[in-house]
Amino acid sequence: MDFRIRVFLSVANNLSFTKAARELHISQPAVTKHIKELEKQFNMAMFERRGNRISLTSAGEIMYRYAQKYSRLSSSLEYEINLLQNETKGSLYIGASSTVSQYIIPKVLAAFHNRFPKVKLVLLNGNAFEVEQMLYEEKIELGIVENHSSRGDLYYTNYLEDKLVVVTGSNSLIARNNEMSFAELQRTPIVIRERGSGTLEVIENALEEKGKTLNDLNIFLHLGTHEGIKNFLPYFEGIGIVPLRAIEKDLKLNILKTINVPDFQVKRNLRIVQHKGYGSELSNKFIDFMKNYHIE
Repeated sequence: MDFRIRVFLSVANNLSFTKAARELHISQPAVTKHIKELEKQFNMAMFERRGNRISLTSAGEIMYRYAQKYSRLSSSLEYEINLLQNETKGSLYIGASSTVSQYIIPKVLAAFHNRFPKVKLVLLNGNAFEVEQMLYEEKIELGIVENHSSRGDLYYTNYLEDKLVVVTGSNSLIARNNEMSFAELQRTPIVIRERGSGTLEVIENALEEKGKTLNDLNIFLHLGTHEGIKNFLPYFEGIGIVPLRAIEKDLKLNILKTINVPDFQVKRNLRIVQHKGYGSELSNKFIDFMKNYHIE
């Protein structure tokens, strides 16, 4: 890939010449030189400078869209050319929502790297909505999300089944019982994920099946991560709803305790999401590897 495009993408992603220089391991004057050459080639400014802040101009936004596509195609080209030499090389940008990025995908990435050490893997994380947006903006080539809804312009395939559980701090009064009814769950103070998270959407769908909404819960607080909920619960006389995979260690250490709610069982499918009609050979190779990797 043309190095000037790499420099442009780094500056655009960081909105900083200094951070781009650090990321690319070159000097800041070198970054400025490459951007000026690009602007001279198109005879238009790519960035608007206001004091210490920069932003993309209209021309810069167009360049950014095409640079993302160019980067993706360049990676695919590198991969397929290297296949002729029986060598797997290239770059793959992956997005993953909270549960996946923290508790599932790291093991898969490490195993894939051990098998294909010349592939550069980059993992970006966010909630399900943010991962889909990154895909739409072509910042990533594939994503793994935990939401239930689907966008019509994206292609989804099931990856792994995941279970959500009701949990409380092991020293709470609630922990004295192993079970509660759905009616008790509705009355009990609860901490759950933020709007836009796949976990919250799945909970909303489960409530809808029972003719209820989030307004029927006694919501104390919304938190942005499962880790935040886990760390909050030991000091809270209430409950949370989190993926079982997220709290396995906490259960073993007796920090948290699950509460069975027989009439409210929540399961979901973690899904792979891609652009419709496009999947590079490298991304398809990673997906095959991921699906065949045994997740404990």
